[in-house]
Amino acid sequence: MQAPASIAATGESKATDTRQAADTAVVLVNLGTPDAATPAAVRRYLAEFLSDRRVVSLPRALWLPLLHLVILPLRAKVVSRKYASIWVAGDDGGSPLAVYTRRLARALQDELPHLRVIDAMRYGTPSLASRLRQLRAEGVRRAVVLPLYPQYSTTTTASVGDVLAGAEDGPQTRLIDDYHLDPGWVETVAASIRDYRSRHGSGEHLLFSFHGLPQRLVDAGDPYADQCQASARAIARCLGLADDAWTLSYQSRFGRDRWLEPSTQGTLRALAGRGVRKVDVVAPGFPVDCIETLEEVAMMLAEDFAAHAGDAGATLRYIPCLNDSRAHARVLAALANHRLETWH
Repeated sequence: MQAPASIAATGESKATDTRQAADTAVVLVNLGTPDAATPAAVRRYLAEFLSDRRVVSLPRALWLPLLHLVILPLRAKVVSRKYASIWVAGDDGGSPLAVYTRRLARALQDELPHLRVIDAMRYGTPSLASRLRQLRAEGVRRAVVLPLYPQYSTTTTASVGDVLAGAEDGPQTRLIDDYHLDPGWVETVAASIRDYRSRHGSGEHLLFSFHGLPQRLVDAGDPYADQCQASARAIARCLGLADDAWTLSYQSRFGRDRWLEPSTQGTLRALAGRGVRKVDVVAPGFPVDCIETLEEVAMMLAEDFAAHAGDAGATLRYIPCLNDSRAHARVLAALANHRLETWH
């Protein structure tokens, strides 16, 4: 007897999903992090990260000796202490960026049971190149690569593209360049802010802090700053905030180049000088919490803000990233599904 059309269609769908599961994957890519909060591990990680021409474009003959002979010996011990202050204990512990990226990949796998979901790092372990080789060995034919950078930059997303371009022994790949105005992502970030403020009360001002970038890269055509501004405006609009209720700034600068302005530290000091005593800070350029959010913003900049406010009651309240929340996983699942639907 012939099966009803609905049952037959379901069976066909499952068969299709089974075939897709065997040959299609989604790769979540984050920047990277040291394997341990030790000077040696930090030095290895920073050496790889800061050797990328996308990150530092100085002539190699000048930069590499300076990096290995001066910067790394001086910075590794200092940075390792910063990592130690936020390290996650336990069997599933480690650097918060690695912990949350792994957990987010598992949450995304729950949303996409018909696909293979795996996490990777651009620098450090597990490397993107090794993950692509692993997928190929497992019989995966196609992979959507989703860098956890909502805003595109030549220093981040393009560097992931460099790895894909050089991967001759991996599956076919399609890169999601950015999702800085994706409606689902905007609403989810806004909802996380709304939820935080509903539980803790609203601060007097909301500061959107994005990772900084040398100004010369933006002057050369990098769209990052424009996309950060568009993201902040869209989230503020979704929250119904007046223009004077929020500000955008840039953090994590290093080196002597002129970087994007205004700086997060300078903005916080200016707010303190204006009499603001309770400021909420959110970092929508970071999908998961990391050293830049947990140590730089929630600890270092919080102390600096309180000191410049000159008031024991002055408080910087950091609103966590989306991390491995179900809502975040659903946003990323929708992005991956859309990219698969438009695969050419």
